Amino acid sequence: MDVSDKSGEATKITIQEPEADTKGKGIAAGALAPVIVAAKAARRPRKGWKKGLAIFDLVLRLSAIVAGFAATSLMATTDQILPFFTQFFQFHAQYNDLPTFLFFVIANAITSGYLVLSLPFSIVCIVRPRAAGPRLLLIILDSVMMGLTTSAASASAAIVYLAHNGNSSSNWNAFCQQFNNFCQQVSSAVVASFVASALLLSLVVLSAFALRKTK
Repeated sequence: MDVSDKSGEATKITIQEPEADTKGKGIAAGALAPVIVAAKAARRPRKGWKKGLAIFDLVLRLSAIVAGFAATSLMATTDQILPFFTQFFQFHAQYNDLPTFLFFVIANAITSGYLVLSLPFSIVCIVRPRAAGPRLLLIILDSVMMGLTTSAASASAAIVYLAHNGNSSSNWNAFCQQFNNFCQQVSSAVVASFVASALLLSLVVLSAFALRKTK
């Protein structure tokens, strides 16, 4: 820039422009980058808890298999013959003498077989925790099996109650005093079936929670 004084001589004045603060910009950009990355990471849904639910699902499924097979085997092997019998007359009690107990065995056998076949789907949910297809299939079939098992266990529990206490209004006599072993084994089978029903209910709730979308 040139400026003229009174004597007419030109004086050159140099004005230096401020340099760009590249160092400041670098610091600002460097400080802002981790914040953006952290914000993006916070928005990403974590899938670790879904994998934990899938592992717990497998454990519950194995426990339900044990309970279902125990209920089936206990009821299917229930058989007692009283010691006082003759050649033409004997007191013999079997599970298939009552259609309710026969339905109990069939229902629990179907549920146990289903639970065994569902294990590969449960393992797939562990490998791919975010897959919704296998989880949706399991929650539907688990609900059906839970209803089947609960109905069989409830009907058999009513028969067991009558066997222990009887019903004077319908002339149903309590026969567990004579067939003590029979009643004990049948009662154990009913308890195991209710345990399997409770585990199936837990599986349904667990699958429903796993299907919940993470915000």
